Amino acid sequence: MKMATTWSGALALAALISLPLQAAEPVKVGSKIDTEGALLGNMIQQVLESHGVKTINKIQLGTTPVVRGAIVAGELDIYPEYTGNGAFFFKDENDPAWKNAQQGYEKVKRLDQEKHQLVWLTPAPANNTWTIAVRQDLAEKNKLTSLADLSRYLKQGGEFKLAASAEFIERPDALPAFEKAYGFNLNQNQLLSLAGGDTAVTIKAAAQQTSGVNAAMAYGTDGPVAALGLQTLSDPQGVQPIYAPTPVVREAVLKAYPQIADWLQPVFASLDEKRCSS
Repeated sequence: MKMATTWSGALALAALISLPLQAAEPVKVGSKIDTEGALLGNMIQQVLESHGVKTINKIQLGTTPVVRGAIVAGELDIYPEYTGNGAFFFKDENDPAWKNAQQGYEKVKRLDQEKHQLVWLTPAPANNTWTIAVRQDLAEKNKLTSLADLSRYLKQGGEFKLAASAEFIERPDALPAFEKAYGFNLNQNQLLSLAGGDTAVTIKAAAQQTSGVNAAMAYGTDGPVAALGLQTLSDPQGVQPIYAPTPVVREAVLKAYPQIADWLQPVFASLDEKRCSS
């Protein structure tokens, strides 16, 4: 996978400061079920193991609520999360702080430390925000470049079917937020709900026109969008928060392995949008 090859350079940075360390308890490393989540989770696991830390692989454990519940319950020790999800976790979607990279990071870091003893480490500069991508032939024929254009197209009765995860369809800060901001509403016949949150699957469905699909839930860092003949629609109203990928670790585990923060810092700091979408 090209993305995995490109991101492998980030792992090389961690090797420069590799110092073996041993402890009794292995670290349970997890991730969400999607492709990028798995790549980030594998990066974390490889960095820890390169420093002599034993790990338990819980990568691609499940959707956001499943993985979040696991780390809060202590069933998981570390995983990659996105800063903007703090708005969802703490039911605070209306705070404009989530749309500012630094403010959103500082807020979720403080809230999770206070309420769950979870520590947010160094975030990546990339913004993996939710987007909607449409087939390029549809975009070119109907002059679709933004979600405002999509709203116009839908109000004119244009044919449209979106492949997306149940989480994207149902979460108030995802598709419903786009619908509210741009004044459109998709009915059940215009949606293909797919298990999990893997955008590789939704993008492929649109590319292959599975069940009449001509649009897909995508992430801002998804490389295959253009390669598979799709075009991401811009969000001129800035509906979505900033979703910076960040390692989240239980405080107790960080106390046992305080070097984890330093090991992962250069890796995540190197993950800009160009690297993540390559």
